[in-house]
Amino acid sequence: MQLNLTGKTALVTGATGQLGRVIARTLAACGANVALHYISNEAKAMELQREIEAMGRQAVIVQGDITKQDTSFRIRDEIESRLSGVDIVVANAVIQYEWTSVLEQAPEDYVSQFESCVMQSVYLSKAFIPHMQRMRAGRFIGINTECAMQNFAHQSAYTAGKRGMDGVYRVLAKEVGEYQITVNQVAPGWTISERDRISESGHDEAYTRTVPLKRRGEDQEIANVVAFLASDLASFITGAYIPVSGGNVMPAI
Repeated sequence: MQLNLTGKTALVTGATGQLGRVIARTLAACGANVALHYISNEAKAMELQREIEAMGRQAVIVQGDITKQDTSFRIRDEIESRLSGVDIVVANAVIQYEWTSVLEQAPEDYVSQFESCVMQSVYLSKAFIPHMQRMRAGRFIGINTECAMQNFAHQSAYTAGKRGMDGVYRVLAKEVGEYQITVNQVAPGWTISERDRISESGHDEAYTRTVPLKRRGEDQEIANVVAFLASDLASFITGAYIPVSGGNVMPAI
């Protein structure tokens, strides 16, 4: 068996980010053509586009604020005109902000997390799910976080946004399942990315002490799970929140 996404078109939001670029490369390596969404880093988007095209895949770059409904519909139309209808959506983009206590966190940070975690997913579903319904097939994948289960100090805005996102995905999975569309979430732990490898900052003893596998995960390990969920091998998995955290969080039954 192999992860074969040949003939599929995938959209990765936040594709120029540390994790997004690895997800995009991995989906392309499995055979998918990829639409690369970015908000401001056009140079990285173009570099990533060239990388994917060098693999023999098609790649297009699309820009815009994915927390706006009109942007999602415009991006859909751009992808359909240049590639095809989207078979795989990976909602990876998230707004960055400084973490602090509930009493000190700016109210606008809660709004930004709600918009980038919850509303991004809502707008993407409105834009891309109807095509999947017509095809009676599709994959809708969100990047959540282990923080949604941990609820540690200074995580309130991020955790609130991601827990809200979790509710949307679970309900959506029930609403579109009859069309053979799967809706799942991948929840990374504290992941080593390209930035960490360059700065050699991938080890943190205090964190890894709590992880059963005694290490931080690699970005490629997260992307591998996304690719699996995007494939036919995961055709009977939906409504799942899947931690990829070395056992650092374990959903209970």
